[in-house]
Amino acid sequence: MQVNQILPFEKSLLDCTISHRQLEQIAVDISKRGSVTGLNQVVWALKALTLTDSTTLGGDDTAANVRSLCQRAAFPIPEHVLLELGVEPALLPHIHTAAVCVYPARVADAAAKLKQLNKYDDIPIASVATGFPAGQYGLNSRLTEIRFAIDSGATEIDIVINRQLALVGDWRGIYDEVCEMRKVCGEKAHLKTILAIGELGNMENVYKASIACMLAGADFIKTSTGKEAVNATLPAGLAMIYAIQEFERRKGVLVGLKPAGGVRTVSDAIAWLTLVKETLGARWLHPTLFRFGASGLLDKIVETVNVHVRGQVITNKGNATVQVAAY
Repeated sequence: MQVNQILPFEKSLLDCTISHRQLEQIAVDISKRGSVTGLNQVVWALKALTLTDSTTLGGDDTAANVRSLCQRAAFPIPEHVLLELGVEPALLPHIHTAAVCVYPARVADAAAKLKQLNKYDDIPIASVATGFPAGQYGLNSRLTEIRFAIDSGATEIDIVINRQLALVGDWRGIYDEVCEMRKVCGEKAHLKTILAIGELGNMENVYKASIACMLAGADFIKTSTGKEAVNATLPAGLAMIYAIQEFERRKGVLVGLKPAGGVRTVSDAIAWLTLVKETLGARWLHPTLFRFGASGLLDKIVETVNVHVRGQVITNKGNATVQVAAY
C-alpha cells in the first residue's frame, strides 16, 4: 500500500492570512458553476456515488445494519437501471461506493459481509478511531484503538485531531500526535485526519491544522466528524484546498480531501465536485484523492437516478413523447 510519509515539522509552512469573507465569496462563486440538470445531473450523481464513503456511526449500530450498509455499498443501483442509463457493461462492476465507514467494533462485521459479496478487495473498510468524535482520551488509548481497527480488517483510519491543542496554537503538538498515528497505520492503512472545522475557531486554524496533519503523513484531510454543530462548509473546504495546493507546491506531495457531514443532496455533492475540479483539477476527482463522508447522500443519489430513469422522454417516429418507466 502506498502511503504518505512523515516530513520534518516546518513552522514556516503555517504562515497564512485568510479573509473569511473573501473565502466565502470565492467558494460560492466557484461552486455555482456546477449547476446541471437532466442526464448531466445523473452523470455527476454517479460520480459522487463512486467517491462516497458510505457511513454508519450510530450508538445503536449492530452487525445487521452494517451488513445492510455493505450490501448497498456494493450494489447501490440495479444493473438494469444502469444499462437503461447507457452505462457500458464493462463499467458495471465499478459502480459502487468508494468505501464503507464504521466504528472499530463493527469493522469485523463489515469485513465478513464484503468477503461474502466478493467485494472485500474492491471496497475498502474505513474505521473512525482515536476516541471519535471528541478525541478526549489519552494518546496510548487512541493508538490502541487504531491497532484494533487495523487488526479487525480496516485499511483506512479516520482519526480525530486534538482540538484543544489547535485552539491554543500548539501545531507542533498536533503534528507529534498525528506522527504517532501515522506510525501505527504504517503501510497497512491510509490515514485520514479529521479537523473538526466547526470547533477550530477560524479559517486560519483550519489551514494550519491541515498543514500540520499533512507534514505528519496524512493521506487525506477531512473536514468534520459529522457530529459537530458546523460540519463541511465550502469556505472551510477552500481553506483546506489552499493548504493542499501549497503543500504540493512546496513538498511535491499529493493529499486527498474529504468533506464529511452536511453533504446531504446531489446538489451539495455537485457543488463540492465543482469546487475541487476548478481548484485542484480533475485528477482529484478520484477515490485516491477525494471522498465524501455521508450517511444519507447515497439515498439521494439513488433517488436522483430513479427519478431520471422513470421520467426519461423519448421521441417516437410520430414526434410524440413517451414516458419510459424503468422500475
